Amino acid sequence: MPSIKDVAAVIMGGGRGTRLYPLTRNRAKPAIPVAGKYRLIDIPISNCINSGIFRISVLTQFNSASLNRHVSQTYHMDPFGMGYVEILAAEQTEDNNDWYQGTADAVRRQLSQVRSECVSDVLILAGDHLYRMDYAAMLQTHWNTGADITVGVIPIDGEEVSRFGVLKQNDDGRIVAFAEKPQTPAVQAEMVSYPERTNCYLGSMGIYVFKLKVLIDLLNEHPHFDDFGADVIPFAVDTMAVFGHEFDDYWRDIGTIRSYYNTNLELTRHDAPFHFYDPRGPIYTHTRFLPGCIIEDSSLQDVMLTEGCNIRASSISHSIVGVRSQIRRGSIITDSIIMGADQYEPMSNQEPLGIGENCYIQGAIIDKNVSLGAGSVIKPFPRGTDIDNCKWVVRDGIVVIPKGTVLPPGTIIEPEPTARQLNLVY
Repeated sequence: MPSIKDVAAVIMGGGRGTRLYPLTRNRAKPAIPVAGKYRLIDIPISNCINSGIFRISVLTQFNSASLNRHVSQTYHMDPFGMGYVEILAAEQTEDNNDWYQGTADAVRRQLSQVRSECVSDVLILAGDHLYRMDYAAMLQTHWNTGADITVGVIPIDGEEVSRFGVLKQNDDGRIVAFAEKPQTPAVQAEMVSYPERTNCYLGSMGIYVFKLKVLIDLLNEHPHFDDFGADVIPFAVDTMAVFGHEFDDYWRDIGTIRSYYNTNLELTRHDAPFHFYDPRGPIYTHTRFLPGCIIEDSSLQDVMLTEGCNIRASSISHSIVGVRSQIRRGSIITDSIIMGADQYEPMSNQEPLGIGENCYIQGAIIDKNVSLGAGSVIKPFPRGTDIDNCKWVVRDGIVVIPKGTVLPPGTIIEPEPTARQLNLVY
């Protein structure tokens, strides 16, 4: 039987990430900060390391500079071991002069690199989920069942079934049917795996284990298969031994601004469902040499506070405060994500980085290196509201200030209380 040493992991760097715009305006999805000091890419890489998988490739394409920099600065393997964390960027060759068309196409373009490792199995992972998982358990299921492909599945209820690729599993754990985001009651009823459970469906986590030969044959023999979830898995369910490995723990797909916002803020609760430190499976990230925080005459409640922050005479509740955040006197922040800054001083003669004096921020995401002028007010809009402004956007009611934005003192971003048309009020 193969061992964990015979496995290579491939992490998908994501596409354009339009549903997470403007957080993806200057960075790839897996490079988006999470919980104040981490990046999303840290999750699958840390899970691999904690599972004993040390051959890890990250496939990148869009806005990958910050992702490449973070990975190269953070993950250095023992030179006397066989491990690595490498970036495989999209490239044009004599055979292919266009970019990745999907997850399966991305792996197809890098098959020569994957094949050169002489592994028995390949673990395919997404770079935009938050969870802690021992991949060794999934690989053991893969080997015990003799599967060609094993799919990570998670129990879901009827309210979520229309948002997932749903797989039906028989008593032996074999996947016998697949439906991509089933909408009709009739199709949903056919996809029930556990009638006796509340969470009676099994949704795909976007995690797959392939026998290396099976992966090579599928991608080479079917060049029109661009995506694993939409093309490869539905085909394989009907023609190959595809099994499911059930994961019944915390897992979040961070694919929209709303899911990003909700996932981060639930980490601030005293009974948070996920913690970044576990002695059996810590989440790793870039080591920063930052001073301790200075908190002067301030009130903090349900706040996740990171290193190097300076908070003066302010009130913060139910919020994330990222690295190097500067929050000046008299500010009130609630239900918000403040990402902080990459440095303490602005790169030019712009306003000082951080939150100015006497600001009020509620229900917002303030990206890195933002300068918010004194006396500014930001309030949430009704759910479902989407607005595009030259210096800020609203997504599903959440105000997002893009990275590097400078807003002048007295800026007010809030819904007009009487008009149906929502406008910026100065």
